[in-house]
Amino acid sequence: MSKKSFVYGALVLLSSSLFNRILGFVYQVTMIRLVRPEGIGLFNMVYPVYILVLVSATVGIPVAISKLVAEETAVDNLRGAYRIFKICFFILTANSMLFTVLCCAGSHLLLEYIFPNPNAYHIFLSLLPGIIIVSLCSAFRGFFQGLQNMVPTAVSQSLEQLVRVFSGIFFAYIFLPFGIEFATIGASIGVVAGELSGLLSMVAFYFRNRPNRSVSPSFYSSEPLSRSLARIFNLAFPVTLSRLISSLLLSVDAVLIPQRLQAGGLNLADSTSTFGQFVGIAETLLFTPGIITVSLAVSLIPAVSDAMAINNMSLVRARCEDAIRITFLAGLPCACIFFTLSEELCGIIFGYPEAGASLKILALGGLFLYLQQTTTGILQGMGQAARPFRNLVFASFFKIIGIYYLTSIPQLGIRGTAAAFVACYAIMAWLNLLDIFGLTGIRINFTRNLLKPLFSSTGMALATNTSKHYFFSCTGSTELSTAFSLILGLLSYLSLLIFSGGINGNDIRRIKNVFSLRTRY
Repeated sequence: MSKKSFVYGALVLLSSSLFNRILGFVYQVTMIRLVRPEGIGLFNMVYPVYILVLVSATVGIPVAISKLVAEETAVDNLRGAYRIFKICFFILTANSMLFTVLCCAGSHLLLEYIFPNPNAYHIFLSLLPGIIIVSLCSAFRGFFQGLQNMVPTAVSQSLEQLVRVFSGIFFAYIFLPFGIEFATIGASIGVVAGELSGLLSMVAFYFRNRPNRSVSPSFYSSEPLSRSLARIFNLAFPVTLSRLISSLLLSVDAVLIPQRLQAGGLNLADSTSTFGQFVGIAETLLFTPGIITVSLAVSLIPAVSDAMAINNMSLVRARCEDAIRITFLAGLPCACIFFTLSEELCGIIFGYPEAGASLKILALGGLFLYLQQTTTGILQGMGQAARPFRNLVFASFFKIIGIYYLTSIPQLGIRGTAAAFVACYAIMAWLNLLDIFGLTGIRINFTRNLLKPLFSSTGMALATNTSKHYFFSCTGSTELSTAFSLILGLLSYLSLLIFSGGINGNDIRRIKNVFSLRTRY
């Protein structure tokens, strides 16, 4: 595979991801206003469990398909690539059908022991057809990714998101007169409809764009089935283990938070609604700047990998410092905005200013969250993907303890949950940094890279907080005062950053260098 084709494929997926994130944000805002936080809370109690079942059903096989198909095509053995695909497709079909049946048969146990709200039961059942659909779609995506053709995956993901958004809103609106539970079922039907459209598009790509296997050389003999299965599961098992634990941690959050809110004195409806505000509003806003940091992480993987491949540690250190610096420069002002304008943003965008209480606390961990995303990309680019996963598990242990004890305190409630998340972000970001420092020997100039952006962000926070009250007294409009104070705050940040020497002309070139893989081709 040429470097150009690799970069082209990465850019295709990145563009699709950016489009899907923007569309997903619009969808989230619309659904919050349509089904209200209670409906979002119900859906988010179920969805992590659904993802956990999906991970168990696919058992990492899509990744094995991608890698093994790439290996076979590298030696021009298309027959072997198709054989791998067929074996994996059969396994995925059988496994997804098995898990669908098990979920149907054991759904009453989930209702009794897992779901903190019984209204989540039918929502979970409405998602079950997606297990087979997503499993089969993942096989086709793995096949094309193994062929280094990222276009089918990008197109199907974008189509899937489009259908999910429009059909989810449509069905939720149609079912809303019957109650919040039915409206949320409508949103779940939209998820399945989107997944089905993604599968159909991948099937169409497969029959129209698959390479002709007849060109494959005849001297490649088929390996024994046992050998093929061993190759598949040797690759699939580690992937399954890491994804299973990650999905399990998300499921624990979804089950534990509403339960501890009820232990703190909230009734079933209020705990569901509060949980919905936390995951659907506060976390959605906090993760919005992730469009920048996740894109940065995606660019870092090949950038750091290239430098590691030629054993150029000085280049590795330079790219790491650039990435961490950009994260500080972009992450600190975003965190300040969420801290100073938390209630205003939650009220204007979603219509629930009370969600600003948890967003204000989450904002304290915003920089750590963005730094966690960037440093994970660095470690993956260095071939050390196990390290951020280990750090995630370790940090999540403290998060779960924090959720259990802090959320049930009546004076804290969901703010205790937010504090537990902040601790998790901080621990993982710090552990990732320690790994990077140990592996590369990098030494960060904290005065230039951290203290000056922090000084500028502090000035920005003061300007934003002071001006929002002044503009509100002049205009009487929360929307206008928030917009004006936001603009003034950003201008203050940039001015202080330039004045303090926190940014200069060379930084623009550094940013371009980090993203040079985008612009070069």
